[in-house]
Amino acid sequence: MIQLLSRIFIKNREDVENPAVRRAYGVLCGSVGIFLNLVLFTLKAVAGAITGSIAITADAFNNLSDAGSSVITLLGFRLAAQKPHQDHPYGHGRYEYISGLIVSLAILMMGFDLAKSSVEKIFKPEAVLFSWLSIGILLASIAVKLYMALYNRAVGRKIDSVSMAATATDSLSDMCATSVVLLSTLISHFTGANIDAWAGAAVSLLILWAGFGATRDTISPLLGKAPDPEFVHKIAAIVESYPEVVGMHDLMVHDYGAGRVMISLHAEVPANGDIMALHDVIDTIERRLQEELNCSATIHMDPISTDDEQIAATRQHILQRIHEELGEKISIHDFRMVPGPTHTNVIFDVVVPYEFSMSDEEVRAAVSRLVRELEGDYFAVLNIDHPVATEV
Repeated sequence: MIQLLSRIFIKNREDVENPAVRRAYGVLCGSVGIFLNLVLFTLKAVAGAITGSIAITADAFNNLSDAGSSVITLLGFRLAAQKPHQDHPYGHGRYEYISGLIVSLAILMMGFDLAKSSVEKIFKPEAVLFSWLSIGILLASIAVKLYMALYNRAVGRKIDSVSMAATATDSLSDMCATSVVLLSTLISHFTGANIDAWAGAAVSLLILWAGFGATRDTISPLLGKAPDPEFVHKIAAIVESYPEVVGMHDLMVHDYGAGRVMISLHAEVPANGDIMALHDVIDTIERRLQEELNCSATIHMDPISTDDEQIAATRQHILQRIHEELGEKISIHDFRMVPGPTHTNVIFDVVVPYEFSMSDEEVRAAVSRLVRELEGDYFAVLNIDHPVATEV
């Protein structure tokens, strides 16, 4: 159904990098979600009233909250599509993340509320009436929720949306919850064991689990998570495909929402090169990154010596000693040497992984010692760096 509706209502529906197309998908999926959840709420509320089942009634109100969540998701897409202005020059794409977070918090609130009601019913159980109508409604609900989970996940992956991924997770947890309610209803009917309240408690735990997972996934881009490694590799492949670029480092990815990704990096270029020609190469790389990866790029040129044998040999010797003593996970860049009357300053950045066992100061002391041990009067001027392919 979603594919059919997208063909009818979304122009250029395959151009998912277009903010207008992303918004159209969000509005379409949100509208369908609101309609289906309201239908399920009505049917389950009737079934709950007929049978007196706390689990079915709880499941009904869970669907009502899902309808509200779909409204929030829809609103988030519309707000995220607003154009940049003076107060928000980077756009409003993070509204989509915020709406996903609100949906996740709503899931958690519903889960806590259902847990409370179920625990009360465990200590004060009530009789549950069996109805084949309620069984049919629950089976239909499972099928509908499975469909909603599948289309939300598919569209979420298509347009790379964390809020739709959260909605898909919510639908999947709802399907599991309804399955538990159905199972408890059948067990109660055929065995006489009243486990309705326990089923309600199980439903609440499933909802809470889904809520915690969705909250984690939506908070992560707001806090600033590491970018997709594949995206980083694509950036590196473009930048390093030019022979004028000797190396690349200090890559940063700033994510302001879909279609609003900005990157900055340092490109090492030969110090004896033609500055105008090198600048033209950098401009070309920035344009390619914009056209091929849909990201705005700012590249800083770092001139390095590429034809001085002493600098190259010293750099290689220091790197070899670092690898021998500290391990090959550490790298260096921006290497240069400045001779003086009493000693030679060896200036470079040391890149230390976040999970490295030694502190930054311990690494600094160890590398400084290795430089002092070289033949000649060398003094290390170090900057401790970390892999900075992160979002801010």
